[in-house]
Parts: sequence; structure tokens; C-alpha cells
Amino acid sequence: MLQRVVAALCLGMLMAPAHCQTETEASEAAAEKILVVGQRPGPGLWKISRDGHVLWVFGLYSPLPRNMVWRSTQVETILAQSQEYLTAPSATAKLGFFRTLTLLPYAFGIRKNPDGAQLKDVLPAADYARWQVLKQKYIGNDEGIERERPIFVANTLFNAGLQHAGLSSGHEVNMAIDAIARKNKIKTTASDVKLEFDDPAAMIKAFKKSALDDTACFSRTLDRLETDIDAMQVRANAWAKGDLEAIQKLSYADREQACDAAVMDSALLKSQPGMQSLQVRMQQAWLAAAEASLAANATTFATLPIRNILDPTGYVMALQAKGYLVETPD
Repeated sequence: MLQRVVAALCLGMLMAPAHCQTETEASEAAAEKILVVGQRPGPGLWKISRDGHVLWVFGLYSPLPRNMVWRSTQVETILAQSQEYLTAPSATAKLGFFRTLTLLPYAFGIRKNPDGAQLKDVLPAADYARWQVLKQKYIGNDEGIERERPIFVANTLFNAGLQHAGLSSGHEVNMAIDAIARKNKIKTTASDVKLEFDDPAAMIKAFKKSALDDTACFSRTLDRLETDIDAMQVRANAWAKGDLEAIQKLSYADREQACDAAVMDSALLKSQPGMQSLQVRMQQAWLAAAEASLAANATTFATLPIRNILDPTGYVMALQAKGYLVETPD
């Protein structure tokens, strides 16, 4: 339990979906509000190769249609024939079970604003008025949430908005891939960055008293829910149907960046050496694991958030810059 609390404290909303709506997507959204259902394959696989060694990469995405059942025979076949499965990049707090138990008392109240402040006290009046409208639409009469920090409220509100729109986090795709790897006894390699803290109890106590500049995160979340729900459905459908042309038009924006910055740019986190250049370290760890698997195996299967695949400065392009051949799905 507390490991998730510490992860939220340290990483903010790093894995939250982040996209923005373009004018083209807005017009497409008007024509496609019904989410796909039934069994869907998602996108095809990116092929990265050198000297006969191949790394197949599957692009993960969130949010996805809630009533979709993901199944890709291509993924099942290639993963079953692979010598190694490389999971998506991540960062994890290094805390043992008993250490976690000893920290539990410090975690109570971690979501609350310091000094008993409420949302109306810490948000701009215009944003608070917008929040009241969306709160009634997606959450209802919950007075307790008014005492929480904007960054935590934003996450709760966003997830409620997704559910209301027939969308889900998409974690079931990761779970299905993990199950295929276990069934076929495929070696699994996690390229995660381990986070270590000298005194996590002191850090939690300091966090509870410290202020965060998280109003931008809150405002961006309101923007997404007010203007982008229809376009999110279009993007979710495009991923589910494996429509690469539509997928390549997807844009990724700054809700995630704003929420990341609220935590990562805080004085508390900046004082932690292990948090410096975290995104760069995560990319470096995954690339190192990818190159090692390419050298050792005839076939490796890997997952990446699709934004990292399509990013011209991202993970896949970094391998291409090193001389690997990159082929997009058909």
C-alpha cells in the first residue's frame, strides 16, 4: 500500500495518459463517439533489427475502450517464440515489506492540503468554479475531497471522467501480455530505475507540510475533461482497431507534463539525488536492456508506451540513430 503512496509522492502522475486535441481530431470526434467493443488486436508491432537479431515492440496506450477485449494473435505468436520479454520502462521505490509497515503511520493524511486548507483556498476562483461543475458531473457530493491537494483531486476527477466516457486505464493489456509470457516461461526483464531515499519517513512528513505548485496540473485536467473527451474516444478506437495512420496523427500534450512538474520541480523532490534526470535515466535503462537483448537473443519482445515509439526523439528513434533498422507495422 505505502509503496504506491511513495510512488505517487515521488513520481506524481508519470504514467497518466497525456494527449491534446487538434482541430482535425475534434472534427473526427463528432463522427465517432461510440467506442469499439468485442475483441480487438491493437496496433501491429514495430520491428527493430541488426545482424539477424530482432526486437519486436508493441505500443501501449491509455485510455482504451472499457468494453474492448484485447487479443492479438501476432503478439501471442511472437512472444511465445521469443527468448526474452522486456517490460516498459518504470521507476520503483526500493522499500521492503517490513520497512513499508513501519512507514504506514506517517502516510496518513498525505493527500490533504497543509494546514487544513480546502480547494477553494488554494485554487484560482475561475478554476474552482469549473471544478464545481465537473465534480457534480463525475463525482457528486463528496465533501472530503475538498480537503485534498489539487494534484490528487485532479487524478481522481480524471479517472472518474474516463469511466463516465466508457474508457478504462488499459492495464488489462499489460496484464494479458504478462500472462502470455508466464504461460510460455519467457525470461522477463524489467528495465526499471530503482529509487532510494535516505530517510523516507522524513520525506513523507516533509511532503505533508510542503506546498506544491499543482494548480497548472489541476487546470490542465479540467481542460481535458471539458474539451477532449470525444477526441480521447477517437484515439482509443484508433488504437483498438490498429489504425496506424490514425495513431500517427495522435498528439500528446501537457497534462502529464504539468502534473509531473508539480512534484518533480518541488523543493522536496529536487533535494533527492535519486530523482534527478529521472526520465532520462529511465530511457537509458530501457535502451541498455534493449541493446543487450538484441545482442543475446534471436528474438526479443518488448513493450513501450506508444508515445515513446512515435516521439522523434524517443526510444525507438534512439535505436535507429545507433544503426538499428526500424520497420513500422504494415
